[in-house]
Amino acid sequence: MSLTETREPLLKGQRALVTGASSGIGAAIAKALAAAGAKVVVNYAGGAQRAQTVVAQIQANGGEAMAICADVSREEDVEAMFVQMFAAWDSIDILVNNAGLQKDAPLVEMSLADWRQVIDINLTGQFLCSRAAAREFLHRGIAPELSRATGKIICMSSVHDVIPWAGHANYAASKGGVSLLMKTLAQELAPQRIRVNAISPGAIKTPINAAAWSTPAAEADLLKLIPYRRVGEPDDIAQAAVWLASDASDYVTGATLYVDGGMTLYPGFDQGG
Repeated sequence: MSLTETREPLLKGQRALVTGASSGIGAAIAKALAAAGAKVVVNYAGGAQRAQTVVAQIQANGGEAMAICADVSREEDVEAMFVQMFAAWDSIDILVNNAGLQKDAPLVEMSLADWRQVIDINLTGQFLCSRAAAREFLHRGIAPELSRATGKIICMSSVHDVIPWAGHANYAASKGGVSLLMKTLAQELAPQRIRVNAISPGAIKTPINAAAWSTPAAEADLLKLIPYRRVGEPDDIAQAAVWLASDASDYVTGATLYVDGGMTLYPGFDQGG
């Protein structure tokens, strides 16, 4: 290819679904996938206006997107969302399981309702969406004009799939579950050329955790946990998602990509402990 030739977008013609995409990391991923050539479903459970804003931003940049409301913890919502997507775009090529939430409390104060809500959305939601996508991948088969893989699933996890987090037992348990769900799906689906991987973000600047970085003092304290000495941006995760969704990572499955500035390197031991 000469320097004057234009490369085809990495994901040209592919159809993607990003759950929990009305803000933060999910919104950044939706916009990055669209910029790479994919049509994108912006899923949301609340905040319809925010989801429509993400769709409008994608469309303003020449992309194609639509918003679909669905609670990923509800089987009927998930199935209806996929039906709506297929009615518009026939199939799916990329699923990004991003929807998640926190309901924090010390163990002895955590309610069963808060435990169940976090597990239902963060873990069961990924199971339900992955099952629906895999069924379509297997029904449709490989489309070599779009991708070398039959389909791609990206599971959003967290550094807390390996780092214990006191006061967040439900969240840490859900992300540990995501890790082995992803690996098991990858093992099971690899013979059908379906790739399943995970991204585990560290500290990322999103509205949900603004208190941890929005003041100089808070950010300085947070940076003690990050060897790379900067707090991540949503686009750091979005670019990793584009790579995992593309044929550039075609030989990668069952892997967790830690995008964390080194947070999982046990920074407290950088001087020998």
